Amino acid sequence: MAGPEERLHHPISTQELERRWSAVRAAMKQHKIDVLLMQNNNDFMGGYVKYFTDLPASHGYPQTVIFPADDSMTVIIQSGFGDDQKLPPEGNWMRRGVKRVLGAPYFSSAYYTLPYDAEHAETALAPYARGTIGLVGRGTLPLSMMEHLQKGKLSGARFVDASDMVDQIKVIKSEEEWTFIRRTAEVQDGAIAAAMAAVKPGKREIEIAAVAEHYVLDHGGEQGLFLAASHAAGEPVYWGNRHLQNRTLREGDMFTLLCESNGPGGFYTEISRACVLGKAPQIMKDHFAFLLEARQYTLSLLKPGASCKDIWDSYNAFMRKHGKPEEERLYCHGQGYDLVERPLVRKDEPMVIRADMNITCHPTYVADGWFHTICDNYRIGEQGVIGRTHKYPEKLLEIG
Repeated sequence: MAGPEERLHHPISTQELERRWSAVRAAMKQHKIDVLLMQNNNDFMGGYVKYFTDLPASHGYPQTVIFPADDSMTVIIQSGFGDDQKLPPEGNWMRRGVKRVLGAPYFSSAYYTLPYDAEHAETALAPYARGTIGLVGRGTLPLSMMEHLQKGKLSGARFVDASDMVDQIKVIKSEEEWTFIRRTAEVQDGAIAAAMAAVKPGKREIEIAAVAEHYVLDHGGEQGLFLAASHAAGEPVYWGNRHLQNRTLREGDMFTLLCESNGPGGFYTEISRACVLGKAPQIMKDHFAFLLEARQYTLSLLKPGASCKDIWDSYNAFMRKHGKPEEERLYCHGQGYDLVERPLVRKDEPMVIRADMNITCHPTYVADGWFHTICDNYRIGEQGVIGRTHKYPEKLLEIG
């Protein structure tokens, strides 16, 4: 019979969890915060719950974590009425550092169930009714919960935004975390190779994306986005999700795949490569060479202490100088338990670049009738970028 420890999918060590808890509690003491409140409902942009508990929130089912400065955690999950599990202070094999699990059958699609997790949160936060409650990730804390807490028994508490406090710790990766990040990149290298080997006329985009997804799941990943795009010369399109992946590849097409998946341990990296079904035209080769040049320019700026706004402005000046489209969205950012993690290299990011961040860089634009892109991950060292985390060759492939 399988033991419970076998059911965990590539768990992080308890020592690593304790390192995180200790660092956050030290910051809470410095900021005079008594307890943290967070909720996530997916593991693409739900890294806070995973960071504290090593268990992902997923598939739209909200999980709430109450993290005191001087006590073990309480977790609120979707389960049955009256679920109230008391655990030892250190937790158990699945819920490490958790003393209590509260549950109820609540769903964001059923409005009348929304008070259930809010009431449980109120119960867990009762000792801090006159204290300071730090909100972590306000974008994923539901309005229904916050209204209930701030207008109810916790109306006398002080609520503060603690997201940046946690982010400043979370974005710096330990050596154990880097071991998992490298494994994710290795899995993606294999996934992109398998997908490109499946490219041929007559295949639909979604069939090729499925090859990459299957490879990731078969090699330790749990979740991912596999975005694809194909087009004939002069008909450029951007990546699309599954709903937009019905196009059938033809001779002469350009095809590109972006693997934004996690790997063993739940950490995200991302890789993208493009190919041509046949011979690549010279104009496309020239743009690919420029993508590498533009990315290298960005990498040269990714040094500890560098301002994200300055990097953004310099990159767009570089693009203007060479007559290429400026970036208007996001082409370089951090990753971890979140697919998009701070810092965001753009004009509105206050966080600076720091050593041991996991940064992805993907210059992307449309020009001369083609979609141009490349994507890989990098580790920041004390003097700047240490090296490329992915190992798949930086090349434009010609298929057939």
